[in-house]
Amino acid sequence: MKDILTAPFMVEMIRTATNMYAHGWDERNGGNISLLLDEADVREYLDTDNVLRTVPTGFEAPELEGKYFLVTGTGKYFKNVQYAPDVNLGIVRLTDGGKKAELLWGYTDGGRFTSEFPAHMMSHVARLRVDPENRVVMHCHPANLLAMTYVHDLDERAFTRTLWQMCTECIVVFPDGVNVLPWMLCGTNEIGIATAQKMATARLVVWAQHGIYGAGKDLDETFGLIETAEKAAEIYLKIAHLPLVNTITDEQMHLLEARFGVKAREGYLQ
Repeated sequence: MKDILTAPFMVEMIRTATNMYAHGWDERNGGNISLLLDEADVREYLDTDNVLRTVPTGFEAPELEGKYFLVTGTGKYFKNVQYAPDVNLGIVRLTDGGKKAELLWGYTDGGRFTSEFPAHMMSHVARLRVDPENRVVMHCHPANLLAMTYVHDLDERAFTRTLWQMCTECIVVFPDGVNVLPWMLCGTNEIGIATAQKMATARLVVWAQHGIYGAGKDLDETFGLIETAEKAAEIYLKIAHLPLVNTITDEQMHLLEARFGVKAREGYLQ
């Protein structure tokens, strides 16, 4: 077997978690990441018949039966992932219709997957139905997006339009817009279900007064998706108290659609 710490998916996960902490998105043990893996890739590094232990998930996801995920652990600090990946990360395989997770590697201190595991897995199901290439779900607490939920209307169209108007690239990077959930208790199946419903129509879901969920085809794309929205929120907070003299108009955003071959979410532009 090859050394799993040299696996491209492991190297990129460690790099991404480290970068997210450096950006200030994942204070203490805040935030979590899950990456859907190909079984063939896992078999190069692990004996998939060697199940270390089985953990109940507390939910059902029959669509993910037999799927493998690399997932950050509950209570783990992103700043420590690069120093002890085997403690802070784990690879699990879902079985019994998603009701159980078989641990194949990691969580060597006796830990388990993130408390937001239900929200992650339900979001994976929702995004895979839309785009089979979406393999990443990422949750973090970017300060500007979080702050924006205190001072901006949480209407999804209004929230999206504000972000689109802050940076020329925004409508190109997330033409599907941003969905928003009002404050809900985290770590529950209820917020997982609500997030998955929102994921059906957008790759970004803001949790008001908490953070954001992003989904994408790989870790780089998903990180960049959140990074772009966070930059737009930062600009909004810098100018929200000032008279607005200029903006990116709907006509200009239609030009961006044509130039970059994207389609803005239906009904969000004039």
